[in-house]
Amino acid sequence: MATATSQAQELITCDLCVKPVQQFCNSCQVGLCKDCINKHVNSLKSMKHDIVPFTKRTVQLVFPQCTSHSHQKCEAHCQQCDGPVCIKCLSGPIHKGHDIVDMADIIAAKREKIKRETEKIEDIISENTAQDKSTETKLSKSMAHYADLQKQTKDNRKHWHLEVDNIFNKMESLIQSLRDHQITSLKSCQSNLRSQNSSMIQTVQENKEILKSNKVSDVNNYQSKLKEYKEIPQIPDFSLPSFQTNSVQGRELSIELGEYKATLTQTSLSSLTDVVSFLSVKELLEEAKVIANIPTNVKKLYKVVCVGSDKACISGEDKIITCVDIHGAVHGTVTSTCVDFPNDITVTRHGELIYSDGYNGTVNIVRDWKTETLITTPKGWIPIGLCCTRSGDILVGMSTTDKSHHKIVRYQGQRVTQEIDKDENGDPIYQGGENAVFVVDNYNGDIVASDGNAITVVVVDRTGKVKFRYNNKPPGGKKSFCPEQIVTDSMGHIIVTDPLNKCLQILDQNGQFLRCVGKLGGDTPGGLSVDSEGRLWVGILNSTKVRVIQYIK
Repeated sequence: MATATSQAQELITCDLCVKPVQQFCNSCQVGLCKDCINKHVNSLKSMKHDIVPFTKRTVQLVFPQCTSHSHQKCEAHCQQCDGPVCIKCLSGPIHKGHDIVDMADIIAAKREKIKRETEKIEDIISENTAQDKSTETKLSKSMAHYADLQKQTKDNRKHWHLEVDNIFNKMESLIQSLRDHQITSLKSCQSNLRSQNSSMIQTVQENKEILKSNKVSDVNNYQSKLKEYKEIPQIPDFSLPSFQTNSVQGRELSIELGEYKATLTQTSLSSLTDVVSFLSVKELLEEAKVIANIPTNVKKLYKVVCVGSDKACISGEDKIITCVDIHGAVHGTVTSTCVDFPNDITVTRHGELIYSDGYNGTVNIVRDWKTETLITTPKGWIPIGLCCTRSGDILVGMSTTDKSHHKIVRYQGQRVTQEIDKDENGDPIYQGGENAVFVVDNYNGDIVASDGNAITVVVVDRTGKVKFRYNNKPPGGKKSFCPEQIVTDSMGHIIVTDPLNKCLQILDQNGQFLRCVGKLGGDTPGGLSVDSEGRLWVGILNSTKVRVIQYIK
């Protein structure tokens, strides 16, 4: 293994060749190998050469050779000519009388200058190095900061898009609700006018026949209907809502539809925070009001679904589904295909009745009072909860025949487009058990379910990701929360029946408890629906009445 000394010697080579240095010429200040000593001496025979071992060398200045006098070294410097000169040059005519400075002094001065400049450059290098480290730190912080800003921007983009979708989903829902209400009312008025007109035409014909008759009894038995006909049905007077927008560039966007207003406000551009608020004159009443108690012949009012503003389909503990109005008049009945009673009932956007038949595994639609099979569930699955969404899809809450598993399936016609079954961890979203899962959609696209087995309201977003669960008993409630029937309204409220506490709980779309709806008088709520006027229709389980409750202004 080579020693440190030998490694150092290997690094120093002869100035005339590449062999390791051994000797040194103090006169010429050159390192020499053994083979090159004679070559060096012979090349400069006129000079005296002081050859010594390399380790005993004397380092001194090497003066340049004079270009005018051979074998002479320039050991001085002419100030006037600014050039090196030898001793022969000084005695010549060219440099006569010039100021001469010793070359060693000039070299010493220049070396001192070089030393000072080198030290200054080293200071600059040190400062540059410190600045480079500082720049690297700032660069790292800047990259991390802007990466965070980009992430915040993406996150806020998603949040803003979601809020904008929520606003316009609500607007679409409101438009549909207002349209359904007005169209239903106008069609009802038109139907009454045509019915009355038809009756009057028949009466006019009958009266003309009486006038032609010569029978005393025909004339004598005449009953006037004029007073009845004078009460002409009044055409509802609706003001058509206008759609208006107003924006303040970069800060606020507001949209108005009739009496509803939505505002999207950016409160801080630098932090990209935003606030979305829904302003509506339709606020929750401090005290709900009973509008009507509708008598029916249906026992155990398990299901209620509103049709427009003044009618509802109801069902109880038998297979009959009955359509009644707010005055209790029956407008028709349907005998379902169910063995005992429908698992659930709902209506389409066009007012067509749909019911689930668990025994036969079908979802059926009623057209012209006749039943048609709309959906047949897969073998081993029972359809229970039903919802016709605002987009026209059908949500079916179903369970396996052994009730060990529950899920919600979205249908477009007869085609399955979504199954809401397990969460992101692969765990079941809805708990297995004997109780049904009832389902409804919200204006923001959320799917809201009442899971009677988990005793919980479960809300997932439109992709099926769980947003929150709610299972709190109402303030002052003596018994645990017991969710069953569930609906949403045009403001995104979630309303759920709580039979054990004999009340209805109202939550906002984020699962925050708002208040209870009383006015049940100790009665147990069964079926639940919301009409186009925004009123609750509640089937009372321990009576044959449907109670209509106003809970918003």
